[in-house]
Amino acid sequence: MVPLVFLVATTTPSISTSSGNHTQGDESSTSHHVLPTALVLSLLLLIAILLTWYFLRLKNQRKAVVTAVDKKVPNGILEEQEQQTVVLLPRSPTAAKTYSPIPVEHLEEEFRLRSADDGKLFREEYNFLPGGTATGTYEEANKDDNKEKNRYPNILPYDHSRVALTQLDGNLCSDYINASYIDGYTEKNKFIAAQGPKEETAADYWRMIWEQKVATVVMLTNLKERKEDKCHQYWPDQGCWTYGNVRVVVEDFTVLVDYTIRKFCIQYQSSDSSSKTPRLVTQLHFTSWPDFGVPFSPIGMLKFLKKVKAVNPPFSGPILVHCSAGVGRTGTFIVIDAMIDMMHAEQKVDVFGFVARIREQRSQLIQTDTQYSFIYQALLEYFLYGDTELDVSSLEGHLQKLHNTHTEGDRVGLEEEFKKLTNMRIMKENMRTGNLPANMKKNRVLQIIPYDFNRVILSMRRGQEFTDYINASFIDGYRQKDYYIATQGPLPHTVEDFWRMVWEWKCHSIVMLTELQEREQDKCCQYWPAGETATYGDYKVEQKGDTLCDTFSLRDLVLTFVPEKQTRVIRHFHFHGWPEVGIPAEGKGMIDIIASVQRQQQQSGNHPIVVHCSAGAGRTGTFIALSNILERVKAEGLLDVFQTVKSLRMQRPHMVQTVEQYDFCYRVVQDFVDIFSDYANFK
Repeated sequence: MVPLVFLVATTTPSISTSSGNHTQGDESSTSHHVLPTALVLSLLLLIAILLTWYFLRLKNQRKAVVTAVDKKVPNGILEEQEQQTVVLLPRSPTAAKTYSPIPVEHLEEEFRLRSADDGKLFREEYNFLPGGTATGTYEEANKDDNKEKNRYPNILPYDHSRVALTQLDGNLCSDYINASYIDGYTEKNKFIAAQGPKEETAADYWRMIWEQKVATVVMLTNLKERKEDKCHQYWPDQGCWTYGNVRVVVEDFTVLVDYTIRKFCIQYQSSDSSSKTPRLVTQLHFTSWPDFGVPFSPIGMLKFLKKVKAVNPPFSGPILVHCSAGVGRTGTFIVIDAMIDMMHAEQKVDVFGFVARIREQRSQLIQTDTQYSFIYQALLEYFLYGDTELDVSSLEGHLQKLHNTHTEGDRVGLEEEFKKLTNMRIMKENMRTGNLPANMKKNRVLQIIPYDFNRVILSMRRGQEFTDYINASFIDGYRQKDYYIATQGPLPHTVEDFWRMVWEWKCHSIVMLTELQEREQDKCCQYWPAGETATYGDYKVEQKGDTLCDTFSLRDLVLTFVPEKQTRVIRHFHFHGWPEVGIPAEGKGMIDIIASVQRQQQQSGNHPIVVHCSAGAGRTGTFIALSNILERVKAEGLLDVFQTVKSLRMQRPHMVQTVEQYDFCYRVVQDFVDIFSDYANFK
């Protein structure tokens, strides 16, 4: 406003001053122009004042919304200086629009349409969701004695659907916990959706688990994310701990790549010193939901959901599901479960209708349009590929079915199954670093370039741009993320980078699946000494031993980082059983080398295993797939060749490159089962 006032004050005198140099006629003419000019400027000033007043008023009205958008982080958690809250995203002014159920045969097309234009239709559909029941009240949650029990002051359970605990010692507020009953597809109150416990509510949490006869707890957050507390650790790491009147004993735990399973024996101890019959509670903790957004792929979540269904005993109480606030990830999990049940029962899904329905039981379930679209992505994944998991006892029959390609109309043949993998889109837009002109010469095969999101990054050399690149990808193992490094056979000018990678990522095992030359073509540069020692830039390699086993050589190498005179022992496994064309004749050699590598890993600390062939995809992918599959067979007696290979291909293009290699994965597992025919040996 000040500049406009200044404009009026300076402009008007300038007109008057200039008029003094004109004739009387000119002065008369000028006076006629001064009046309209002053009126126009006054009118402009008035409009400016009105606009300023309007925008200031609007700014005050929308202050909370603007603050929320500015500070908003994925998964909807907003950190305030005094108290955490959850961002309640703005809704469409009218929620009158509804969306019809989708027949499963149209699911792929509907997903494609909604995903177009950066998910515009997903956002639109999500914004039309009703926020929850207009008649719902939060009287219990807002009582003074209960406010501190809420992790977020604006995520509260409705009075009509809240889980009520038994009152303790006549304390009227001791029945409150931030948790709500949620229906499944057809089962009433199948779930309890709850916030992650605070330290002061952990005892209430276990009391709820006991009173509601909960046998399965689904945890969808990590304790800390982005250095923020998301959930108090409400269980003991080992031994036993008592929370209020509930004694919790750790029975067992299993750590897998996407989730951890913990088993507890719990027992209620009454004030009269009598104890109830103990019960088993299984907690399944999904650890692969990233700090930002949703999981990269729904494969891990679908495996997790299947495990939850498998461990939850019949006739138990509700399944307890929680994240941090108990609305975003919690709602996502519940909706996927319900819609898969609906898919089986009715051959259609109704995501919009089901979310609207369960929001009547707990407001704000499904917190972002990204979570909403992830539900559709998971349902499409399930519809397209189904459940491909097998028990080892059914492997032989499944293999006979896969190889029976003579039956007319057979759609489950090996080639058909492998074709689904080759139809997966290669994300070339995520290969920018490897395709930079300075890095292109470091790639052996131009079609096999690591994705940016999981490429192995080297330390940048001072003053040397692009020295952080090597054609290598981190690949998940059965129990650990980034357990393997899949890479190409070094080129003459990338040998030093290869050893730099081995050193910087603390690797102790290298698996080589090619010969240096095959069919008179160079497949890999010899990156270890031909004699006793060789130097590659800052790295010196000494060969201490060379042992020939049935199908592979074992080389013990000592790697020295010359500038700091530090050394590390490396074991080099060189597999010779892969012919120049095709696949190994039998699986025993592959089983032996995998077992030998695993023993070395246990002794050296389970750092990443470097695996390479020539391009780092076909044989490399087959070895990693088999390592993961066999480890699961030994641990669980289960296998899923299709999803294992599919997951590898999402991490590096062309992993398990041919149908012969894919078939070899099945055959090696069958050989393994035949060798260890007593299932007790590996269950």
